[in-house]
Amino acid sequence: MLMKSIAAGLAGTALLATVAFAQNPTTTTDKSAPAATATTTSASGEWRASKMAGVKVYNEANENIGSINDLLMDKSGNVKLAVIGVGGFLGMGEHLVAVPYEKLKFVNEAVAYTNTSTNPANPNAKPAATTTTGAATGTDKTATTTSSSSSKWYPDHAVFNATKDQLKSMPEFKYSE
Repeated sequence: MLMKSIAAGLAGTALLATVAFAQNPTTTTDKSAPAATATTTSASGEWRASKMAGVKVYNEANENIGSINDLLMDKSGNVKLAVIGVGGFLGMGEHLVAVPYEKLKFVNEAVAYTNTSTNPANPNAKPAATTTTGAATGTDKTATTTSSSSSKWYPDHAVFNATKDQLKSMPEFKYSE
């Protein structure tokens, strides 16, 4: 019984102390300038670097050749290299390669497949013709932004002009210590 009374007294004291601290002073002696209005910065159409890890990389033949593991930048903040993970399963046996960032083309639209297979015996046959929406034709990094892809803060995929075997044959990238 005594413990309940003590606990109730402490809870009441804490409640009253919280109310007393929450009150605003009625007079101020500080004659500082009025507070500036809050401004917000909009970054519409920008991509978050933290979201770039894991973006799938396709080649111009719509073959998934890997995914971006990391972006490396110089001291002035310009991204210079993209580290792409090729092969492996759940990160095991993955071959890391560093490719020049300007060789990647980022696309906001999902990879579009056109199935022209007319084999009724095997409806799950690999498509005879496929096209990548926004396939890389140069080093232009501009892509058409749609409302659904711009809201996720990263591109749908990247396009790099190489096969998976060509990437695997490139020198392996290692982080130096």
